[in-house]
Amino acid sequence: MQLAGIKLIGTGRYLPQRTVSNEDFTRFLDTSDEWITTRTGIRQRQISNGEPTWYMGLKAAERAIEDAGIDPQEIDMLISTSVTPDYAFPAQSNLLLERLGIRGAFGIDIQCACTGFVFGVDMARRYLATQEDVNTVLIVSAENITKFADYADRSTCVLFGDAAGAAVVQRGENPAYSFFETQGEGAELMYAHLVPPGNPFSDPEQVERYAELFPKGEGHYMYMNGSEVYKYATRALPDAVERVCAKAGIAPEEIDLIVPHQANLRILQTAAKNLGLPMEKFSINIDRYGNTSSACIPVTLSELRESGRLREGDRVLLAGFGAGLITGAVLFEVER
Repeated sequence: MQLAGIKLIGTGRYLPQRTVSNEDFTRFLDTSDEWITTRTGIRQRQISNGEPTWYMGLKAAERAIEDAGIDPQEIDMLISTSVTPDYAFPAQSNLLLERLGIRGAFGIDIQCACTGFVFGVDMARRYLATQEDVNTVLIVSAENITKFADYADRSTCVLFGDAAGAAVVQRGENPAYSFFETQGEGAELMYAHLVPPGNPFSDPEQVERYAELFPKGEGHYMYMNGSEVYKYATRALPDAVERVCAKAGIAPEEIDLIVPHQANLRILQTAAKNLGLPMEKFSINIDRYGNTSSACIPVTLSELRESGRLREGDRVLLAGFGAGLITGAVLFEVER
């Protein structure tokens, strides 16, 4: 059964005011602007100066609602995506609904790493297509990913920035297509620990035994096997594009715009080459923001919409990949 598509009616973004350049890292790391830029494509990133994740999400959501030109009370569902929420509970979607003053809607949090927004769009599409009382969905992707960065590790800390992006979607007239895949065998390639199990009745040796399943990483800092994740991403991104295009019955060259997860410029260049597509088809802002996890794609969408680059009838493909290992893509047509 082919479900109805989506109509993007509003977008918004929030970037912390603090800008950190590559040169700033040279004060405490053995690195250089050239070393970072040539390996990643990143020149600067915005980093939280204390703004919590929910606050960044709130500001992006407010701007998306304003851009959509709707009353917040018209929102029926709020989907929050983040790997860096401020609280274990309540859910971040609950906090956002309360701060936005929305009554009568329901919220849900999803944690799908850097692919979170793509999952959120597809989840919104399915609710809109199957639930008569869901007509408008707000998707908010907010990330304070730098709090998991080890600033003694030059190979990872230079990659990340903080940001939030949001989108308001409604039921569309044209079909949309999606593809998702999880390769759980790669879970150990990138992870970060939370509070470990422990209580007055725990056996410390038993707790330690389970901890050995994912032994790397200092404290709560993220661990990433960069070379293996890179290899995965260069395969997964073009595969996701081809698979979702196959579902739509089109060739990749018929896509007007690809909005990818901004992990590394070389990954995007390799994917474009493997697909036989020009880089002009890819919307890229990694040089300014770095990797902001699930916020990458909605921040980029917000910039595209603001600049008028999302034209009616354009085929737009959102493509994410990240820890899990997870890949996801959604293909839709811009409607007015």
